[in-house]
Amino acid sequence: HPSESGFTTDVLALYDWAKARSGNSSILFWGHSLGTGIATNAARKLQEERGVQVDAVVLESPYTNIRDAGANIPITKIYRQFPGFEYLILDSMARAGMFFRSDENVKVLGCPLLILHAEDDGVLPPKLGRKLYETAHEAYKDKSKVKFITFPKKLGLGHDYISFNPELPALVK
Repeated sequence: HPSESGFTTDVLALYDWAKARSGNSSILFWGHSLGTGIATNAARKLQEERGVQVDAVVLESPYTNIRDAGANIPITKIYRQFPGFEYLILDSMARAGMFFRSDENVKVLGCPLLILHAEDDGVLPPKLGRKLYETAHEAYKDKSKVKFITFPKKLGLGHDYISFNPELPALVK
């Protein structure tokens, strides 16, 4: 069964594989949506357990933690008013060992961190990306390593299309 720790272990194995073959090339973790929690987990584990910092972390359409995500995604809006919502929906993720605490992970990272969010994201509200940025910015000693870029609604990038923005390569550099 998929698990938070299994995803993290898989990313670290992929990191080892890429590092062994990349010479001196930079390696960054780029997570989108659910993958943002996996990316921060892996970056933190790499740093704390191996004393190695990934070259950078890019988070596209992130959330603070899976509980906040579940409480804020539009599909749950109708159910939030019913008794038992927290227990049945939000607590069930914790019981399954799914936390994806990006908000806790970014507090200890030291690598460059770029957070990208579209203002018209209909899946994960931009306020979660902003909150994650504020948490990281407050925790980082070198504030210049933390950046937050929002994309205006008029671009129509929503939740899934930030990577299609032709300006993205220049922004990531």
